[in-house]
Amino acid sequence: MSDYQTIRLERDGYLATITISREKQLNALNSQVLSELHAAVAELELDAAVRVVVVTGAGDKAFVAGADIAEMVDMDPAQARPFAELGGALGHAIETSAKVYIAAVNGFALGGGCELALCCDFIYASSKARFGQPEVKLGVIPGFGGTQRLPRRVGVAKAKELVLGGGMIDAQEALRIGLADKVVPPEELMAACRAIADQIAANGPLAVAEAKKVIHQGQSMALEHAIALEQRAFAELFITADRAEGMRAFLDKRPANFEGK
Repeated sequence: MSDYQTIRLERDGYLATITISREKQLNALNSQVLSELHAAVAELELDAAVRVVVVTGAGDKAFVAGADIAEMVDMDPAQARPFAELGGALGHAIETSAKVYIAAVNGFALGGGCELALCCDFIYASSKARFGQPEVKLGVIPGFGGTQRLPRRVGVAKAKELVLGGGMIDAQEALRIGLADKVVPPEELMAACRAIADQIAANGPLAVAEAKKVIHQGQSMALEHAIALEQRAFAELFITADRAEGMRAFLDKRPANFEGK
């Protein structure tokens, strides 16, 4: 396992947890954090035992309070673009991963923090969580995908309100508009993530990965092409041992023993 300086990577059976560990800086994303997050995602992708990954922030104040302004303040355009591309590469790696990623938002998820959460498959939030894209208050715009992923998740008008206004919303409002998928008391957040992870891990891993891929790719396709993509993926799974085991187990009225084959 790599020697990370700004994050912690822990494994517990099928579940891995990545914790951004810059509590004094409210877990702000600088180049090192982004690089280490990307490395951790790549490391986990090679670990067949890991099925679900929870991403969270150290402490109880912030998931990620944003990109690190101290690093950005003296950037010129030639430096700003690769910084944005680094965040973009991380988001792409999470979205295209065969693993399921859950953002456990335990506090502020602002700017790059909200964007990191948006890359994940689910967003589970503490009742104390706060979300926002306040970049316009700094004279810039979101750079890690916020202007594109947020409208795809909550709709164009609501995304414009959040991005152009630069304000914050609480966890219940995030749930209401579809930004958060579940809101729980702070002390129940990790248990809630574990519960959905248990549910996912009981399913066929190849099917879960394929479903995630088809949903993601289909969003940018015309409906008829997306349905054709689904039909091909559905048929291709019929060659797998997991498909045979899952259907036989159902007929035998017993739990399936999936092996990812």
